[in-house]
Amino acid sequence: MAVVTAALLVGATGYAPKWAWAQSGAADSGSAPAVDSRLTPEQAAAFSKQIETDLAAKGARVAIVFRAGRPHNKMPRGISYTHGAFWVYRTIHTQDGRDLPGYAVYNLFQGDGKTLPVTQSYLAQDWPFDFTRGSAADDVAVIVPSPEMQRRIVAVMDSPTYARLHNPSYSLIANPLSSKHQNCNGFMLDVIASAVWETSDPAQIRADEKAHFHPSVIEAGPLQRMLAPLADARLKTDDQSHVLVTTTYESMSAFMKDNGLLEASYILTRAP
Repeated sequence: MAVVTAALLVGATGYAPKWAWAQSGAADSGSAPAVDSRLTPEQAAAFSKQIETDLAAKGARVAIVFRAGRPHNKMPRGISYTHGAFWVYRTIHTQDGRDLPGYAVYNLFQGDGKTLPVTQSYLAQDWPFDFTRGSAADDVAVIVPSPEMQRRIVAVMDSPTYARLHNPSYSLIANPLSSKHQNCNGFMLDVIASAVWETSDPAQIRADEKAHFHPSVIEAGPLQRMLAPLADARLKTDDQSHVLVTTTYESMSAFMKDNGLLEASYILTRAP
């Protein structure tokens, strides 16, 4: 799909869209490895353990971790990662009946096109290995919220509000300031906003985000915008204004820093 989409847009416009990063298989859409994944299962397992160890050393009960579903040199300027998820330190019940402490990963994934349309999404919980196995880069971005924000985020996740904040209408470049579509990063932003302002009202959350959140701008010309939904149904633009915007690691980190919600924000590189 990534190759077909890019080819259609190149044929029609003479150049590929700078936001073709979005068409990277499972990069922002599922628990299976991304098309461009370059990590072996052994490397993914070691990297996931490295991330867990790093978070545990910081005492993080909740972290927001981002992976790159395409190599960084194939990403547009200002956008470095394609999929983000909550990592929550929990008591994990193993298949052999044991209770062990560890991180569980909470995602929003798009449909696989078989059991669920690719234009729809669902919430799912998997594990650190699944997350790192989908990476096409040797690093992840990490946001560690303040201790109070960690407490509030867990409270939202453990309440009915978490599922209510999910909008199944999926767009790879969903505008976080609109309620029409949602992607993984936009969903996490809504959960964070719910925790910040202690509300479960979607309209109030959207109003607060419009007042305080500055989304990332995606560069695209008029013809690219017009043809994108025809080339890939996941690239919906009917929630956008004259400027295309979406939620990224960069804009989420800036929002949390500017509002005193952040303990740490950094890039963690995979150990050799």
